[in-house]
Amino acid sequence: MNTPHETDVLASKRPDDESALERVLVLEMVRVTEAAAVAAAQLVGHGDEEAADAAAVAAMRRAFDTLYMDGTVVIGEGERDEAPMLYIGEKVGGAPGRGPKIDIALDPLEGTTITAKAGPNALAVLAAAEEGCLLNAPDVYMDKLAVGPGLPDGVIDLARSPSDNVRAVAEAKGVDPSRIKVCVLDRPRHEELIAELRELGCGVVLIGDGDVAGVIAVTDEDTTIDMYMGQGGAPEGVLAAAALRCVGGQFNGRLVFRNDDEKARAKKWGITDLDRIYKLEDLAKGDCIFAATGVTDGSLLEGVKRRRKPTGELIMTTHSVAMRASSGTVRWVKGEHRID
Repeated sequence: MNTPHETDVLASKRPDDESALERVLVLEMVRVTEAAAVAAAQLVGHGDEEAADAAAVAAMRRAFDTLYMDGTVVIGEGERDEAPMLYIGEKVGGAPGRGPKIDIALDPLEGTTITAKAGPNALAVLAAAEEGCLLNAPDVYMDKLAVGPGLPDGVIDLARSPSDNVRAVAEAKGVDPSRIKVCVLDRPRHEELIAELRELGCGVVLIGDGDVAGVIAVTDEDTTIDMYMGQGGAPEGVLAAAALRCVGGQFNGRLVFRNDDEKARAKKWGITDLDRIYKLEDLAKGDCIFAATGVTDGSLLEGVKRRRKPTGELIMTTHSVAMRASSGTVRWVKGEHRID
């Protein structure tokens, strides 16, 4: 049983007309990520990435089936022959052919390795949009470049070098490049990028996994992160773009193909310009919802905790965020879940 406590921290105008994403779906999506996070949390620190991911996937799918919608997974756990549940193209929701048609991008457990090792920033995350509004990104790498809100449009550009992008952001913020902090996944493929950034004198915040949280960190001044750079999964790029659509910011993404098989996979999903630089609304347009629940403690959200109430009842507590693009609303939601 959930007893969420909601706090609106940012709100603008109420939309005149409800889109297919009726307002009730915002909190329903939180219930979906809560279910996945609670399931995955049972396996934090157990060293079994596959078991943790499988638990999150199964819980998320069950939660989807309680919602009145006709949903289609456009970004999921892989293609049908690779994923038994929540594969690309799978129908979800409890009202097929009757409810609003919704496209879903999801990662039931963003940070499987993090969860297995009990590290920070593991999330259950999803984005929802009206049909046709989320890019069907193939499961390949993507070069990513992101900044938060309040900067001049076009301040970042993947066609420029990392150093030039840092200088542009520093100039827009009225500071020296040495004052800029850039979040980068700690991977061997980023050795040259990290060296270039450090030679420029800016700070580099290295993360082990979880680049959705890394991108979102640029929108929160408390993280002190100004930019996100580097290669990560393309599906995670779409999820991060949906979050930025809700709260503001800029994003550039370019798909990275390592072989002909990956190029063929992209063409299967209708992508013909393999060198295209995608902007924010190329990845997530129209009205959209972003929801995430912490599995382990992180910079964005607290992880799932087991607690005993004064009555002696055991509960699991969750910490989530829900965002909606059309209203600019962000809700931070704390939930309590009984342990049966």
